[in-house]
Amino acid sequence: MKYNRVLLKLSGESLMGSQSYGIDPAMLEQYARDIREAVFNKVEIAIVIGGGNIFRGLSGAAQGMDRVQGDYMGMLATLINSMALQAELEKQGLRTELLSGLAIEPICKEMSRRRAIEAMQEGKVVIIGGGSGNPFFTTDTASALRAVEIKADAILKGTRVDGVYTADPEKDPTATKYTTLSFQEALSKKLKIMDLTAFALCEENKLPIYVFDMNKPGNLLRVVSGDPIGTEVNA
Repeated sequence: MKYNRVLLKLSGESLMGSQSYGIDPAMLEQYARDIREAVFNKVEIAIVIGGGNIFRGLSGAAQGMDRVQGDYMGMLATLINSMALQAELEKQGLRTELLSGLAIEPICKEMSRRRAIEAMQEGKVVIIGGGSGNPFFTTDTASALRAVEIKADAILKGTRVDGVYTADPEKDPTATKYTTLSFQEALSKKLKIMDLTAFALCEENKLPIYVFDMNKPGNLLRVVSGDPIGTEVNA
């Protein structure tokens, strides 16, 4: 395997599937099957999911809501998604550990590096909700933070696009895909892969980011196996 321990970052919007809001059970099931396949191949996986399919703190702030309050609401939305994925993974026979930047007993324990690593070493899928536990930080930044904490080999950013392009391929048919990029190239070209705080954290810790299409069944196993189907951003 190219990657033995990974942090899988999923957007909340990806869980909507064909719906305009909430969680599509079919999409949840597909993601769980792909995660199970990777775990059965001895890959240690931690997962961070966004909450944009339910609530976004920035959207709330744009409509006049207090930003701090909105961000905490967004963190709770990530926990709803995390609990849904946990239920589906366990339904498919996997053992899980749900941790969070916000400890909410009896749902989940507070995130700690030791707790997460021990759970992965026991063969459990670790799901980390609640963002970083602090307002003003995105789930991108939380993903970078958690990946560094658990000493992941890479952040795998699962999207609905098969990598990073010169422009939005859904809008520009002439856009071409990058196979590899340096952090500095991505910044200079203003490619929106992750937010700047997350990017800086990954660059400083020499943590690669791999962007790929998570919506195609089987792609997660292909990525951890080293199949170059997406775009790798590294130092």
